[in-house]
Amino acid sequence: MSTAELVQQQAMHALYRGHHGWLTGWLRHKLGCSAQAADLAQDTFVRVLAARNVTRIAEPRAYLATVARGILVNWYRRQALERAWLDAIAQLPEASVPSAEERYLLLDTLQRVDAMLDALAPLVRRAFLLSQLDGMTYDAIAVELGVSAITVKRYMKQAFLHCLLLADQDGA
Repeated sequence: MSTAELVQQQAMHALYRGHHGWLTGWLRHKLGCSAQAADLAQDTFVRVLAARNVTRIAEPRAYLATVARGILVNWYRRQALERAWLDAIAQLPEASVPSAEERYLLLDTLQRVDAMLDALAPLVRRAFLLSQLDGMTYDAIAVELGVSAITVKRYMKQAFLHCLLLADQDGA
């Protein structure tokens, strides 16, 4: 292990020891659930470790809170998506209700699609959804968004390339 890697590892240990309890308490206050707070605190530290050089964090609690807020927002979104999915399943006739395994796979797919769409720029996402869900033509989308048809084509290309790249990364 190099000296730089050792320094990084020691800084991460110090960050974790010095702020894990505080972050877990902060998340517990937001969520009202100790187990979920512990999970999201771990997710926060994993993201911090993967994202940057820990030795350069000047304000650890502010930085951890910012990262944790993003993780918390994503968690709330997944929860809302799951509730909507479960509500939709509850409306199905009993014979059409998917098995527990199918429900898990479908919910996982919905969450991946949501994350994929969320990563798009707002106008690109809107154009893509208008095309794919509403079946609108590029000309109609251009009028709806107040842009040219060429711009809509560019947005669609961006959206499709983004989806293809993410699908390749997932091994799909």
